[in-house]
Amino acid sequence: MISIVLVEPEIPANTGNISRTCACTGMPLFLVGKLGFEISESRVKRAGLDYWDKVQITRADTLEELWEKYGKEKFFYFSTKADKLYTEVDYPEDAFLVFGKETKGLPESVIEANLERAVRIPMREELRCLNLSNSVAIGAYEALRRHDFFDILR
Repeated sequence: MISIVLVEPEIPANTGNISRTCACTGMPLFLVGKLGFEISESRVKRAGLDYWDKVQITRADTLEELWEKYGKEKFFYFSTKADKLYTEVDYPEDAFLVFGKETKGLPESVIEANLERAVRIPMREELRCLNLSNSVAIGAYEALRRHDFFDILR
């Protein structure tokens, strides 16, 4: 199954919304590094509604920890700094879609070291970025669509 990875998310409502997307699609959610909130905060729980028991959440200290465990070639990095569109990728069935924190995105060093798997969602140049939970939903459903939704969304 395709997984969602959030690196140092800062806004509880975004993580709650993303957890709800993960619950509805069956995607595991990996939370990496220092969070900008406590996972027990009411805003996170409220945004995730009553779906918390339906999402598999895993914590990791670093991306390197996940790379060692799952293989670096399965990771795709969403960034406004990438050249390739998210629709130009053949995501493997066990891909990891990686998103950075709301205020800074992913570290440039991560993008530069993984340019062949860095992707962007097109948008107007003069604007900074989409909302994180919207970006995750766009990326998640494109990756699922590539696999005929794994028969989960019928």
